[in-house]
Amino acid sequence: MMILVVDGQGGRLGKQIVERLRETLPDAVIRAVGTNVRATNAMLRAGADEGATGENPLIVACRQADYIVGPLGIVIADSLLGEVTPKMACAVAQSSAARILIPMNMCDNLVAGVKAQPVAELVSDAVQKVLELYKETSYEKSRTF
Repeated sequence: MMILVVDGQGGRLGKQIVERLRETLPDAVIRAVGTNVRATNAMLRAGADEGATGENPLIVACRQADYIVGPLGIVIADSLLGEVTPKMACAVAQSSAARILIPMNMCDNLVAGVKAQPVAELVSDAVQKVLELYKETSYEKSRTF
């Protein structure tokens, strides 16, 4: 199982996601792709197995991922203060991976119906969704002949 964590700016959200995923799924391969070096380094320090920065590494990683986790802005061109290019947003949106997107309600991307929550709660919910999807997929694979 390969989990791709994507973040930008300072990488604080990505760092928290990687830490929680590492605790919850210690055997998972966690690849971190930052829209900038600071974000990538923060996620590597948090325990990601691999890390890269920028547009092409994200495009390649999206083809290999089973799950993609990050802020909602990773599927919106020019979000994260312009750090997400149209090609990056397209790669995430078109990936065959399950996407777990965290509604940060920032940078002019607001999700109706989503109440303000502490980031720690959003991260916990995202990690729980990855775990549920993983368990469902593992169960379905064990039933095929």
